[in-house]
Amino acid sequence: MTKPTEDPLALERQVCFALVVAARSVLSIYRPLLEPMGLTHPQYLVMLALWADAPLSVGEIGTMLQLDSPTLSPLLKRLESAGFIIRRRSDVDERQVIVELTPQGRDLREQALRIPPAVVARLGMSIPDLEALRESLTQVIAASRRADASEPTS
Repeated sequence: MTKPTEDPLALERQVCFALVVAARSVLSIYRPLLEPMGLTHPQYLVMLALWADAPLSVGEIGTMLQLDSPTLSPLLKRLESAGFIIRRRSDVDERQVIVELTPQGRDLREQALRIPPAVVARLGMSIPDLEALRESLTQVIAASRRADASEPTS
């Protein structure tokens, strides 16, 4: 076992490294749970947003998931091809595209209810610990946004 280092550039001291490894590790737990549903993790996030509050505009989904249009459009196209959503132009503003769940997309929610407890079980962590982690990560996200907002643009 290596002893802790005071080197500020030591890999094990880097927040970015811990976040990347944690994200990859957790996503690897979701993958086999989502595959039988025909969803990737990013598609699952879109569906979570829609299950909570459909219909939504593409812009609203992008804001909720912090995804730009070039990233979000292919996800929506694949979800539409799978029969989970439909996209249509807004009746109020033709520039907006509205995303709605199909009956098949709404029904998929029942299967998705199994995902959170399966993830908790596979992680072997308590719900309070996971909630505390989520809260800490939310604080990191907010701090990062503040730092980005205060950066002068060139």
